[in-house]
Amino acid sequence: MSKIAIGGFLHETNCFVPMKTDYAYYATGGEFPPLAHGQELIERTKGASFGMSGFLDTISPSHQLEPLLWGHAGAGGYITDECFERITGELIGRLSGLMPVDAVYLDLHGAMCSETFPDAEGELLRRVRASVGASTPIVVSLDYHANITSQMVECTDGMAVYLTYPHIDRQHTGARAARILMRVLEEGLPGHRLLRRIPFLLPLNFQCTLVDPSKRIVDTSVDGEGGLILNLCYAAGFPPSDLNECGPAVVCHGYSAEATLAAIDQLNNLVLEEEATFAEPLMTPDEAVTEAIITSRSSNRPVIIADTQDNPGCGGTGDTTGLLEALVRHDATDAVLCVFTDAEAASSAHQSGIGAQLKMTIGAKHNLPGVEPFSATFEITHLSDGIFTTTGRSIPGRNINLGPCAVLKIGGVSVFVSSKRMQAYDQDILRHIGIDPTKQKILALKSTCHFRADFDQIAEKTLIAIAPGAHIVDPRTYPYRHLRSDVKLLPGSG
Repeated sequence: MSKIAIGGFLHETNCFVPMKTDYAYYATGGEFPPLAHGQELIERTKGASFGMSGFLDTISPSHQLEPLLWGHAGAGGYITDECFERITGELIGRLSGLMPVDAVYLDLHGAMCSETFPDAEGELLRRVRASVGASTPIVVSLDYHANITSQMVECTDGMAVYLTYPHIDRQHTGARAARILMRVLEEGLPGHRLLRRIPFLLPLNFQCTLVDPSKRIVDTSVDGEGGLILNLCYAAGFPPSDLNECGPAVVCHGYSAEATLAAIDQLNNLVLEEEATFAEPLMTPDEAVTEAIITSRSSNRPVIIADTQDNPGCGGTGDTTGLLEALVRHDATDAVLCVFTDAEAASSAHQSGIGAQLKMTIGAKHNLPGVEPFSATFEITHLSDGIFTTTGRSIPGRNINLGPCAVLKIGGVSVFVSSKRMQAYDQDILRHIGIDPTKQKILALKSTCHFRADFDQIAEKTLIAIAPGAHIVDPRTYPYRHLRSDVKLLPGSG
């Protein structure tokens, strides 16, 4: 039996949005469970759809698990120093009190930046390594959008990275991490670890694993594992994180220098060879709405428009109005926009009640360039408390609390308004308030790719709209301060 300390601290940091991510955001929860201390970690993650969930389901019951702390916040701006130090300090404090331990498993994201530490996970792992020593195995699970750094690799003895985007293998990745850790406990620490940094950034719209080249790359990483190779990982990176080592990377931990080098070179070379094939058509809001209206006339299935630059899952504010304005301007009918975040509007709708006509101004609370408030007289058609459980493939079984929610209708356009931010992962967001997604002509979703896991099955066509927002698709527009100078900001660029 081994004594294994387990914990997690997850955040996907968009360094170019105005709002910061503070401790209260972790403590109160919303899209994710509130910060879990000690035994609460197991209570809040077991049987759910997190990396930690899969680890708990897979690790041998013969081992003694010692829960530290687990916190997961939605994507947003820099983690405040106070937040980073409070959560990291508690995790390290609990770990120190358990010493000695035989191993550590951490459920991380891989794209966290704090106000002081651009490579926040690297700093966290450095502190964990300093606490447990060089001979204690540390294994982590990471998001597909991780910016894997040299310090993260040096401080770990095994790694599992999501294989899918949209992410439908969170639990599977945690399960892989458990199997990696059990192998290390049985066979010893891998003597070899290598990192290859890809020399270009990949916008998230180019990272979908449902299609090549990303599908071929992750399949090759899976095929390369086994035998002398403990793990062979590909992470596509998260461009809005401003750190020196931002971007795609491949990582290998192995038991043979020759096998480790051969495996990582094969995967690295494949990514480089596919550079020119990463692409997806991007449209203006007017172009997307016009095409959606034309397509919907001859189809009984909804056309989806992804409002990708206001994706809360990438740090978007959830309250930009560019796509809404286009839908109204072109007289779209049977159209639903989801999820629009405006707590004041949701509260006003609840005070007025269903059927009321309410003149108000919504959105644009964060002073983003090109984003203006939207004023109109809306009919309140639906209300909810925002509490429901998801059933879709992306985040199945997650208990959600978006606070008071409402549907505000103007002409043929309905706007699902929430009090808390959440990207449009799942049809249950609409179904729980009484809207059937399959009956709509147009679904305008504030998401980049995750919606595909649940919405693709009902969609006639999917279009990508580029309206003003905080999640800028094109990395060439970011005012990087820390990014290395020799990386291409787009594949194929000079």
